[in-house]
Parts: sequence; C-alpha cells; structure tokens
Amino acid sequence: MTDRISAMERDIYWKAVSERDERFNGAFYYGVNSTRIYCKPSCGAKTPNRENVRYFGDCVSAEGAGFRACKRCRPESIKPDPSTEAVIRSCRILEASSDISLGDLGERVGLSPAHLQKLFKEIVGVSPRKYGESVRMNHFREGIRTGSEVTEAMYDAGYGSSSRLYENVSDKLGMTPATYKKGGEGMEIEYTVADCELGKILVARSKKGICAVNFGDTGEDLDKGLMKEFPKAEISKNDGALKQYLEAILENLKGNRKRLVLPLDLQATSFQLRVWEALREIPYGETVSYAEIAKKLGNPNAVRAVAGACAANRVALVIPCHRVVKSNGDLSGYKWGKERKKRLLENEKAER
Repeated sequence: MTDRISAMERDIYWKAVSERDERFNGAFYYGVNSTRIYCKPSCGAKTPNRENVRYFGDCVSAEGAGFRACKRCRPESIKPDPSTEAVIRSCRILEASSDISLGDLGERVGLSPAHLQKLFKEIVGVSPRKYGESVRMNHFREGIRTGSEVTEAMYDAGYGSSSRLYENVSDKLGMTPATYKKGGEGMEIEYTVADCELGKILVARSKKGICAVNFGDTGEDLDKGLMKEFPKAEISKNDGALKQYLEAILENLKGNRKRLVLPLDLQATSFQLRVWEALREIPYGETVSYAEIAKKLGNPNAVRAVAGACAANRVALVIPCHRVVKSNGDLSGYKWGKERKKRLLENEKAER
C-alpha cells in the first residue's frame, strides 16, 4: 500500500499517526521498520520516526511484509470507521480525477454532498474542492520537476487553460510556473535592514510583494539568512524601494498601526494558507491557542499541524503568528526567539 498511495494521502496518514487519531483505526495500519511491528494509528506507543514508517491497508498485507502485530494496541481486532473509509476513498477518487463535482463524489462513496463536505473537512482539514486544487497543483509540480514543458504539465495536471493555472499558482507557488521550473532562478528580490526595538529587522520583496520579514541580532546574519532562503534568486539591497513597507511594519511594531495589509508573495500549502488567514484575523493585543485555531478550521485534532504552519511563517508581524500560545496561556516557540514573542505580546497589550 505504501507504494500506491499519493504523497498527500501519506501526509494524512502520518498526521493521523502523530496525533493518534482514533478515527483512522482500521482504515490503515502502520509498520515500523526498526521494530518490525505494526500498529493501529491511535497506538499509545512512542511516535516513530517518519522515515521508518510503512503503511498497509490491512493486517494481512502488514504480516505478509514481515511485520507482527503490536501486543499493546492489538490492531488485528479493529474494525474501520465507515465515515473515515468514505473520506479516504474520496481522496483516492480526487487523486484520479481532481475536478469531479461534490455531487458525483458523494454518489460514488454513498454519502450526500453536504455530509461528505462536513466529514471531509473534519478529517482532512480542507474541503474536497481545496483538496482537488492541491492535487492538480502537485501533479503540475511533478510534471515540471520531471522535465515536462509548462504547457504539457498544465494539461496533464487537469488545468483547462493557462488562466486557470495562473489563478491558482499565485497562492500555491508564489511565482510563475516558468520561474518555479528553474527552482526560483531568475527571481529578483530587493531588501532592506533597519534597527528596531527587537534588534534588527529585514524586509524583502519580490515583484509580487513581501516575501520575508525577519528579526535578527545583526545585519550580517539577516543578509546570510535571506541568501540561504532564496539561493537562486537575484538579491540586492535597496533601502529606498522598501521604505514604504518598512515604515508600515515599524509603525505596527510601535503600536501606531494595528493592522498590516501588505501585498505578499508566499509559497505555502492550502492548509498553511488557511492557518495564516486565521492568524490575520486575531485582533491586535489578543492571543488564541493552537487548539482554538484548529477548531476554527474544522479539525480539532490538527493542533500540531497548526503549530507547524505557524513555524513555517516567513513574514513576522504581517502574519502575526506571535499571537498564538499554548492552551494554558504559556508561550510556545517562535521562529525569531521566545523573548521577542514575549516582548511583542507585552507591547501589543500595553498599546491596545
């Protein structure tokens, strides 16, 4: 089964294992190469390293591959949840035909469109339509990576026209298809570095919009970090071109501008985009928990995934990931340092 499932489905399975999601019990089993034991997704054993995991559709397949049943979770005694099975079947149908309508998809898995929409979003974290969009984009990416021409990859991925591709590519790739094919080579990025109350701040933009806002201790460290993040781009320092953006961000940092609405050029998955949209809705001076964000997105079990999306944020303040804390109110990690996160929240509460 491991060889037959898509990368997106594998991500769903790994998320279920890492979160011990009981809804997936019986829908699949995972084996650990280092121990040669297979378990149900909700097994209470220590979470294995992802690279050591294999997935199986049933116990017979797992045992045929040389794995033995876990004595702790007794996976061989589990019956699958019909709702989860229906959603997994839906994912596989979308992998084969990403533009199928919700009505046709529901008919094929035996659920009403409304019920399927609700279940799919609860279990996967996005709607069937968003999942289909991601499938098409992944197929396009794979075609480009394997050497296909842009037009050929476009039609192979299910895009009926270049306009449909470019509508989606702006959010999913953050650059044009031709640029993506070159691994970002040819992108022109301008940046500036300035002093701020949290040390140094770097603001960078492409032709589309802001692509990085980073804090650091020295300008040299920030310069090197930007070069590492965009190794194939043409990068130049241009204080004048970034003046307007820098001033807006510094005004926000001082509490004089409570909301930042700036053009962005970001690369992200559909789930990360949904998390970031939710973060931008958090009022200035307030905080929410990772669990609250996950619940708002319709998947209370996606707490770790929400934390991962926060960690992937590259534009400090513009996407205010510093406003997300643990359920008990304690501070969690922050890409630019927990002390900076603490000071940001203290400043915002004082200026609210």
